[in-house]
Amino acid sequence: MNPKGIIISRTDSIGDVVLTLPMCGILKQQFPGCRIYFLSKSYTQSIIEACIHVDEYINWDAMKDSSPAVQIEILETTNADVIIHVFPRKEILWLAKRAGIPMRIATGGRLHTVAKCNKLVFFSRKKSNLHEAQLNLKLLKPLGIEAEYSMAQLQEFYGFSNIDTKALVRATEEIKSVPSSRKKIVLHPLSKGSASEWSLENYQRLIELLPKESYEIFITGTEEEGQRIRSSFPLHGENVNDVTGKFSLAELIAFISLCDVLIAASTGPLHIAAALGKKAIGVYSPKRPIHPGRWAPIGKDAHVLVADVHPKKGDKLGIPAEDVAQVVMAG
Repeated sequence: MNPKGIIISRTDSIGDVVLTLPMCGILKQQFPGCRIYFLSKSYTQSIIEACIHVDEYINWDAMKDSSPAVQIEILETTNADVIIHVFPRKEILWLAKRAGIPMRIATGGRLHTVAKCNKLVFFSRKKSNLHEAQLNLKLLKPLGIEAEYSMAQLQEFYGFSNIDTKALVRATEEIKSVPSSRKKIVLHPLSKGSASEWSLENYQRLIELLPKESYEIFITGTEEEGQRIRSSFPLHGENVNDVTGKFSLAELIAFISLCDVLIAASTGPLHIAAALGKKAIGVYSPKRPIHPGRWAPIGKDAHVLVADVHPKKGDKLGIPAEDVAQVVMAG
Protein backbone atom coordinates (compact mmCIF):
# COMPACT_ATOMS: atom_id res chain seq x y z
CA MET A 1 0.00 0.00 0.00
CA ASN A 2 1.16 3.53 -0.79
CA PRO A 3 -1.12 5.82 1.25
CA LYS A 4 -1.80 9.36 0.08
CA GLY A 5 -2.95 10.64 3.46
CA ILE A 6 -2.56 9.37 7.04
CA ILE A 7 -4.27 10.75 10.14
CA ILE A 8 -2.54 10.13 13.45
CA SER A 9 -4.98 10.47 16.32
CA ARG A 10 -3.56 11.13 19.78
CA THR A 11 -5.60 13.36 22.07
CA ASP A 12 -3.73 13.03 25.36
CA SER A 13 -0.83 14.91 26.99
CA ILE A 14 2.29 16.73 25.83
CA GLY A 15 4.81 13.99 26.56
CA ASP A 16 2.66 11.36 24.85
CA VAL A 17 2.38 13.50 21.73
CA VAL A 18 6.12 14.27 21.65
CA LEU A 19 6.88 10.55 21.77
CA THR A 20 4.53 9.99 18.83
CA LEU A 21 6.39 12.43 16.55
CA PRO A 22 9.02 9.84 15.48
CA MET A 23 6.13 7.88 13.97
CA CYS A 24 5.46 10.85 11.69
CA GLY A 25 9.10 10.97 10.60
CA ILE A 26 9.18 7.25 9.86
CA LEU A 27 5.98 7.47 7.83
CA LYS A 28 7.41 10.35 5.81
CA GLN A 29 10.54 8.32 5.15
CA GLN A 30 8.56 5.26 4.04
CA PHE A 31 5.93 7.20 2.07
CA PRO A 32 7.58 10.47 0.92
CA GLY A 33 4.56 11.72 -1.00
CA CYS A 34 2.08 10.99 1.79
CA ARG A 35 0.34 13.84 3.61
CA ILE A 36 0.44 13.49 7.41
CA TYR A 37 -2.39 14.87 9.56
CA PHE A 38 -2.24 14.95 13.36
CA LEU A 39 -5.51 15.03 15.30
CA SER A 40 -5.08 16.20 18.89
CA LYS A 41 -6.26 18.60 21.57
CA SER A 42 -5.55 22.33 21.29
CA TYR A 43 -3.35 21.93 24.39
CA THR A 44 -0.70 20.17 22.28
CA GLN A 45 -1.10 22.15 19.05
CA SER A 46 2.26 23.90 19.38
CA ILE A 47 4.04 20.55 19.73
CA ILE A 48 2.58 19.30 16.47
CA GLU A 49 3.18 22.55 14.60
CA ALA A 50 6.86 22.38 15.59
CA CYS A 51 7.24 19.05 13.77
CA ILE A 52 8.36 19.34 10.16
CA HIS A 53 6.89 15.93 9.33
CA VAL A 54 3.27 16.95 10.01
CA ASP A 55 1.52 18.63 7.10
CA GLU A 56 -1.68 19.63 8.86
CA TYR A 57 -2.95 19.85 12.43
CA ILE A 58 -6.57 18.94 13.18
CA ASN A 59 -7.93 20.47 16.38
CA TRP A 60 -10.11 17.98 18.24
CA ASP A 61 -11.27 20.61 20.75
CA ALA A 62 -12.50 22.79 17.91
CA MET A 63 -14.53 20.01 16.31
CA LYS A 64 -15.72 17.87 19.23
CA ASP A 65 -18.82 19.99 19.95
CA SER A 66 -19.85 20.23 16.29
CA SER A 67 -22.58 18.05 14.85
CA PRO A 68 -21.59 14.56 13.73
CA ALA A 69 -22.15 15.63 10.13
CA VAL A 70 -19.62 18.46 10.46
CA GLN A 71 -17.13 16.23 12.26
CA ILE A 72 -17.38 13.58 9.58
CA GLU A 73 -16.97 16.21 6.87
CA ILE A 74 -13.75 17.46 8.49
CA LEU A 75 -12.27 13.97 8.30
CA GLU A 76 -13.61 13.39 4.78
CA THR A 77 -12.00 16.57 3.44
CA THR A 78 -8.54 15.23 4.32
CA ASN A 79 -9.03 12.45 1.75
CA ALA A 80 -6.95 10.30 4.11
CA ASP A 81 -6.93 6.60 3.34
CA VAL A 82 -5.46 5.63 6.74
CA ILE A 83 -6.10 6.64 10.33
CA ILE A 84 -3.90 5.39 13.17
CA HIS A 85 -5.62 5.54 16.54
CA VAL A 86 -2.51 5.79 18.73
CA PHE A 87 -4.76 6.86 21.62
CA PRO A 88 -8.12 5.22 20.83
CA ARG A 89 -11.01 7.54 21.61
CA LYS A 90 -14.51 6.14 21.14
CA GLU A 91 -15.92 9.23 19.43
CA ILE A 92 -13.07 9.44 16.94
CA LEU A 93 -13.18 5.71 16.24
CA TRP A 94 -16.86 6.10 15.33
CA LEU A 95 -16.26 9.22 13.20
CA ALA A 96 -13.41 7.62 11.24
CA LYS A 97 -15.60 4.65 10.35
CA ARG A 98 -18.51 6.89 9.36
CA ALA A 99 -16.16 9.03 7.27
CA GLY A 100 -15.28 5.92 5.29
CA ILE A 101 -11.53 6.02 5.90
CA PRO A 102 -10.47 2.75 4.24
CA MET A 103 -7.78 1.60 6.70
CA ARG A 104 -8.48 2.17 10.39
CA ILE A 105 -5.70 0.94 12.68
CA ALA A 106 -5.80 0.47 16.46
CA THR A 107 -4.73 -1.93 19.16
CA GLY A 108 -6.93 -4.98 19.58
CA GLY A 109 -8.41 -6.26 22.80
CA ARG A 110 -11.01 -3.52 23.27
CA LEU A 111 -14.60 -3.89 22.10
CA HIS A 112 -14.81 -0.34 20.74
CA THR A 113 -11.71 -0.81 18.57
CA VAL A 114 -12.82 -4.23 17.33
CA ALA A 115 -16.14 -2.80 16.20
CA LYS A 116 -14.79 0.33 14.52
CA CYS A 117 -11.38 -0.65 13.10
CA ASN A 118 -10.48 -3.09 10.35
CA LYS A 119 -6.77 -3.43 11.10
CA LEU A 120 -6.03 -4.51 14.67
CA VAL A 121 -2.60 -4.93 16.22
CA PHE A 122 -2.36 -7.01 19.37
CA PHE A 123 0.15 -6.08 22.08
CA SER A 124 0.11 -5.00 25.72
CA ARG A 125 1.64 -1.64 26.63
CA LYS A 126 1.42 -2.38 30.34
CA LYS A 127 3.33 -5.68 30.18
CA SER A 128 5.86 -4.76 27.50
CA ASN A 129 9.53 -3.95 28.08
CA LEU A 130 9.56 -1.59 25.11
CA HIS A 131 9.59 2.19 25.32
CA GLU A 132 6.36 4.09 24.63
CA ALA A 133 7.75 5.45 21.35
CA GLN A 134 8.69 1.93 20.23
CA LEU A 135 5.26 0.59 21.18
CA ASN A 136 3.62 3.27 19.04
CA LEU A 137 5.45 1.93 16.00
CA LYS A 138 3.80 -1.48 16.33
CA LEU A 139 0.71 0.22 14.94
CA LEU A 140 2.54 0.62 11.61
CA LYS A 141 2.53 -3.14 10.94
CA PRO A 142 -0.61 -3.03 8.74
CA LEU A 143 1.28 -0.55 6.53
CA GLY A 144 4.11 -3.03 6.08
CA ILE A 145 6.47 -1.28 8.51
CA GLU A 146 7.73 -3.91 10.94
CA ALA A 147 11.32 -2.80 11.52
CA GLU A 148 12.37 -2.27 15.13
CA TYR A 149 14.02 1.05 15.94
CA SER A 150 16.48 1.66 18.75
CA MET A 151 16.24 4.73 20.96
CA ALA A 152 19.25 6.20 19.15
CA GLN A 153 17.51 5.71 15.81
CA LEU A 154 14.20 7.15 16.99
CA GLN A 155 15.74 10.48 18.00
CA GLU A 156 16.60 11.06 14.34
CA PHE A 157 12.92 11.06 13.35
CA TYR A 158 11.53 13.83 15.60
CA GLY A 159 11.76 16.64 13.04
CA PHE A 160 11.15 18.94 16.00
CA SER A 161 12.70 22.07 14.53
CA ASN A 162 9.92 24.33 13.29
CA ILE A 163 10.17 26.84 16.15
CA ASP A 164 7.57 29.61 16.07
CA THR A 165 9.30 32.91 15.15
CA LYS A 166 7.19 35.18 17.37
CA ALA A 167 7.58 32.78 20.27
CA LEU A 168 11.33 32.78 19.76
CA VAL A 169 11.44 36.59 19.93
CA ARG A 170 9.43 36.51 23.17
CA ALA A 171 11.65 33.80 24.70
CA THR A 172 14.82 35.69 23.77
CA GLU A 173 13.69 38.61 25.93
CA GLU A 174 14.09 36.44 29.04
CA ILE A 175 17.71 35.51 28.40
CA LYS A 176 19.15 38.62 26.72
CA SER A 177 20.85 39.82 29.92
CA VAL A 178 22.42 36.45 30.80
CA PRO A 179 26.25 36.54 30.63
CA SER A 180 27.45 34.47 27.68
CA SER A 181 29.80 32.58 30.01
CA ARG A 182 26.89 30.99 31.87
CA LYS A 183 25.01 27.88 30.81
CA LYS A 184 21.26 28.31 30.97
CA ILE A 185 19.53 25.69 33.14
CA VAL A 186 15.76 25.13 33.18
CA LEU A 187 14.24 23.59 36.30
CA HIS A 188 10.66 22.36 35.90
CA PRO A 189 9.88 21.15 39.43
CA LEU A 190 6.19 20.17 39.28
CA SER A 191 4.15 17.81 37.11
CA LYS A 192 0.49 18.46 37.99
CA GLY A 193 0.53 15.03 39.60
CA SER A 194 1.29 13.19 36.35
CA ALA A 195 4.65 11.85 37.56
CA SER A 196 6.58 10.98 40.69
CA GLU A 197 8.30 14.23 41.61
CA TRP A 198 11.60 15.31 43.10
CA SER A 199 11.22 17.46 46.20
CA LEU A 200 11.37 21.27 46.05
CA GLU A 201 14.06 21.05 48.73
CA ASN A 202 16.19 19.03 46.33
CA TYR A 203 15.72 21.61 43.59
CA GLN A 204 16.80 24.31 46.02
CA ARG A 205 19.80 22.23 47.04
CA LEU A 206 20.70 21.75 43.36
CA ILE A 207 20.66 25.52 42.84
CA GLU A 208 23.07 25.89 45.75
CA LEU A 209 25.39 23.24 44.31
CA LEU A 210 25.70 24.81 40.85
CA PRO A 211 28.37 27.57 40.73
CA LYS A 212 26.69 30.96 40.27
CA GLU A 213 29.36 32.19 37.90
CA SER A 214 28.78 29.23 35.55
CA TYR A 215 25.01 28.64 35.55
CA GLU A 216 21.92 30.79 35.10
CA ILE A 217 18.81 29.13 36.53
CA PHE A 218 15.26 29.51 35.19
CA ILE A 219 12.25 28.05 37.03
CA THR A 220 9.35 27.14 34.72
CA GLY A 221 5.77 26.04 35.31
CA THR A 222 2.28 27.48 35.39
CA GLU A 223 1.44 30.54 37.48
CA GLU A 224 -0.29 28.27 40.00
CA GLU A 225 2.80 26.08 40.21
CA GLY A 226 4.94 29.18 40.62
CA GLN A 227 2.92 30.21 43.67
CA ARG A 228 3.43 26.79 45.20
CA ILE A 229 7.17 26.82 44.50
CA ARG A 230 7.61 30.36 45.85
CA SER A 231 6.02 29.27 49.10
CA SER A 232 8.93 26.84 49.56
CA PHE A 233 11.92 28.88 48.44
CA PRO A 234 12.69 32.23 46.78
CA LEU A 235 12.80 32.17 43.01
CA HIS A 236 14.85 35.32 42.54
CA GLY A 237 18.56 35.60 43.15
CA GLU A 238 21.86 36.50 41.62
CA ASN A 239 21.48 33.74 39.03
CA VAL A 240 17.90 32.52 39.60
CA ASN A 241 14.96 33.66 37.47
CA ASP A 242 11.26 33.00 37.98
CA VAL A 243 9.54 32.56 34.60
CA THR A 244 6.55 30.58 35.88
CA GLY A 245 3.30 31.59 34.24
CA LYS A 246 5.06 33.67 31.60
CA PHE A 247 5.03 31.37 28.58
CA SER A 248 2.51 29.84 26.23
CA LEU A 249 3.45 26.34 25.10
CA ALA A 250 4.94 27.70 21.86
CA GLU A 251 7.01 30.17 23.88
CA LEU A 252 8.13 27.46 26.30
CA ILE A 253 9.33 25.34 23.36
CA ALA A 254 11.23 28.34 22.01
CA PHE A 255 12.67 29.13 25.42
CA ILE A 256 13.91 25.57 25.97
CA SER A 257 15.51 25.70 22.51
CA LEU A 258 17.61 28.65 23.72
CA CYS A 259 18.75 26.95 26.92
CA ASP A 260 21.34 24.24 27.54
CA VAL A 261 19.92 21.89 30.19
CA LEU A 262 16.48 20.98 31.54
CA ILE A 263 15.78 19.00 34.71
CA ALA A 264 12.35 17.59 35.50
CA ALA A 265 10.38 14.52 36.41
CA SER A 266 8.68 12.53 33.62
CA THR A 267 6.84 15.52 32.15
CA GLY A 268 6.15 17.14 28.80
CA PRO A 269 8.94 19.74 29.13
CA LEU A 270 11.49 16.97 29.70
CA HIS A 271 10.48 15.29 26.44
CA ILE A 272 10.46 18.64 24.63
CA ALA A 273 14.04 19.29 25.75
CA ALA A 274 15.15 15.83 24.61
CA ALA A 275 13.46 16.25 21.23
CA LEU A 276 15.28 19.57 20.81
CA GLY A 277 18.60 17.85 21.43
CA LYS A 278 19.22 19.58 24.76
CA LYS A 279 20.72 17.93 27.83
CA ALA A 280 17.50 16.55 29.30
CA ILE A 281 17.87 15.13 32.81
CA GLY A 282 14.90 13.17 34.11
CA VAL A 283 14.30 11.97 37.67
CA TYR A 284 12.27 8.76 37.79
CA SER A 285 10.67 6.12 39.94
CA PRO A 286 11.70 2.49 39.29
CA LYS A 287 8.07 1.38 39.45
CA ARG A 288 6.47 -0.18 36.36
CA PRO A 289 4.88 1.12 34.17
CA ILE A 290 6.11 4.66 35.02
CA HIS A 291 9.79 3.68 35.00
CA PRO A 292 12.26 5.12 32.45
CA GLY A 293 12.26 1.89 30.45
CA ARG A 294 8.81 2.98 29.28
CA TRP A 295 8.98 6.78 29.56
CA ALA A 296 12.62 7.93 29.41
CA PRO A 297 13.32 11.03 27.33
CA ILE A 298 14.70 10.17 23.89
CA GLY A 299 17.44 12.45 22.63
CA LYS A 300 21.13 12.72 21.83
CA ASP A 301 21.87 14.15 25.30
CA ALA A 302 19.10 12.60 27.40
CA HIS A 303 19.84 11.22 30.88
CA VAL A 304 17.82 9.58 33.66
CA LEU A 305 18.41 9.16 37.36
CA VAL A 306 16.28 6.55 39.08
CA ALA A 307 15.36 6.35 42.75
CA ASP A 308 16.17 3.11 44.56
CA VAL A 309 12.52 2.63 45.52
CA HIS A 310 9.17 4.09 44.53
CA PRO A 311 8.24 6.80 47.07
CA LYS A 312 5.50 6.13 49.59
CA LYS A 313 2.33 8.20 49.36
CA GLY A 314 3.15 11.81 50.19
CA ASP A 315 6.90 11.32 49.73
CA LYS A 316 9.19 12.39 46.90
CA LEU A 317 11.83 10.64 44.82
CA GLY A 318 14.89 9.82 46.90
CA ILE A 319 17.58 10.97 44.47
CA PRO A 320 20.38 13.11 46.00
CA ALA A 321 20.79 16.59 44.57
CA GLU A 322 24.52 15.91 44.37
CA ASP A 323 23.89 13.13 41.83
CA VAL A 324 21.86 15.44 39.60
CA ALA A 325 24.44 18.22 39.91
CA GLN A 326 27.13 15.80 38.79
CA VAL A 327 25.21 15.04 35.59
CA VAL A 328 24.60 18.75 34.96
CA MET A 329 28.27 19.62 35.29
CA ALA A 330 29.61 16.61 33.38
CA GLY A 331 30.78 17.56 29.91
